Amino acid sequence: MTDPAILIDAAFDSGNIEVLGISGAEARLAIRRDHLSEFFQWFHFRVSGGAGRILTLRITGLGASAYPGGWPDYRAAWSEDRETWRRTDTAWDAGEDGGTLTIRHRAGASPTWFAYFAPYSSERHQDLIARHSAQPGMTHQVLGSTLDGRAIDALSLGEGPCQIWLIARQHPGESMAEWWMEGALGMLTDPADPHARLLRRHCRLHLVPNANPDGSARGHLRTNAAGINLNREWHEPSAERSPEVLAIRDAMDASGVDFAMDVHGDEAIPAVFLAGFEGIPGLTPAQSAGYKRYAAMLAARTPDFQTRIGYPSAPPGRGNLTMATNQIAERFGAVAMTLEMPFKDNTDLPCAEFGWSPERSRLLARECLAVLADWLGERGRLGQ
Repeated sequence: MTDPAILIDAAFDSGNIEVLGISGAEARLAIRRDHLSEFFQWFHFRVSGGAGRILTLRITGLGASAYPGGWPDYRAAWSEDRETWRRTDTAWDAGEDGGTLTIRHRAGASPTWFAYFAPYSSERHQDLIARHSAQPGMTHQVLGSTLDGRAIDALSLGEGPCQIWLIARQHPGESMAEWWMEGALGMLTDPADPHARLLRRHCRLHLVPNANPDGSARGHLRTNAAGINLNREWHEPSAERSPEVLAIRDAMDASGVDFAMDVHGDEAIPAVFLAGFEGIPGLTPAQSAGYKRYAAMLAARTPDFQTRIGYPSAPPGRGNLTMATNQIAERFGAVAMTLEMPFKDNTDLPCAEFGWSPERSRLLARECLAVLADWLGERGRLGQ
């Protein structure tokens, strides 16, 4: 008797997979490209009918994905309750079927969800906004609307003159960025946290937990509903192509920016690192020294962060001003930076069960903000 075929679906928030064929507990799959774009890498799907069976799920054609270097040594995330996400046996073969990622997993219950990284759903985003907008001293603002009509939410708190901007998930598949934001908001609203108290007293903090809600809901890796990479729109954003960036940059123009962090995930590099703005035309020694000092302080505070590996610096005067960090640093004279977390594990402190995870993303946010308070204190911005 032939074993019944498993069922695979992805018609839900941030879902993305195409079923090419199923035989018993094995499936041949492909990832759908971002709408109006060639980018693809994010996957998120559900397998039913697999309880007690070893699933063999082959995702094919990945040699043409956005970042083929992201697949070696990568392990897929899985969950049976959509709350706890672990890692499972995953193998990469660049020569099989255009580049194939094979996930093998014994299903303990039906259904089982698989994803490129633990998803951060639109519903959880709504809960995040509801929970924190009700906190004392918090202001919620809708900066604008996306092309699909979703709100671009911002939360602001603090009483001081120093303007801090934290934005996340310009690239929607980098869901660890919104887990980081959840950790940041939890820390900043903690009445007992001394670093949070200092920041609230001396700064005005503006947080955009999800800068690309359309791409997030659609299951995109890198683009919005128009197929536009938002982190290449900061020089000349438009309502037609990139209303998300236009709304956020206009709000920054209204408040000014002293410090900014743009939170991302990197597909290939198995580490946490920062990228700066070394190539901007208006770079000042104070900006450069401030960025380097922040990175050094963060490395001293948490072993999850390092400065040995990362992206190469742009040559002097050659910084790409279409990118958020460069544009913000040039436009406002701010110290700005891009924080990158891994889709893979952090090889400095690997975790076989969970890899890099939502929990570590949330904890990293607390460390980043504690360092920010100390860094601002060193620079005399907290009146200490």
